[in-house]
Order: sequence, then C-alpha cells, then structure tokens
Amino acid sequence: MSNPFYKSKAWRSKREYILKRDGYQCQECRKYGKNTEAKIVHHVIELEDDWTQRLKNNNLVSVCAACHNKIHPEKGGHKIKY
Repeated sequence: MSNPFYKSKAWRSKREYILKRDGYQCQECRKYGKNTEAKIVHHVIELEDDWTQRLKNNNLVSVCAACHNKIHPEKGGHKIKY
C-alpha cells in the first residue's frame, strides 16, 4: 500500500463511508451467512487497471483481512470475482 492515494483525505473519507455503508461487515463472508468484521475497503477494479474508478461507490467493497488475501492471488489465495 505504498501508493500516496491511500493517505489522501479523499480516500480516508471514502473508506469510512464504505465501511459504514456495509455495516463494518465483510461482504464476502456475508454471502456465506457469516458475520465478520471488515476493516479493509477493496477496489473491485484495481487502481492500476482504471484510475477513474478509485472513489466510485460501486467499485468499493468492505472485506475482512482473510477475504482480502483470498481476493489477491499474489497473497497466496484464490481470486474471488465480483
């Protein structure tokens, strides 16, 4: 997370909005009937793929650390599609 964008006021504000919108619950876990606290806001379309999507509500989803690791194959998990 070395991108300076993640320290911007715009991101911090949007991140908090998305967590509140999702009730601070992991939206991936909810698909399976589990209630897991979310602390991460994930970009469905990654920044490097489309910068214009960086603050769009429909491109952001709250997830727990375990699910975020699964979303990113480079972190050893399998790719979850949204």
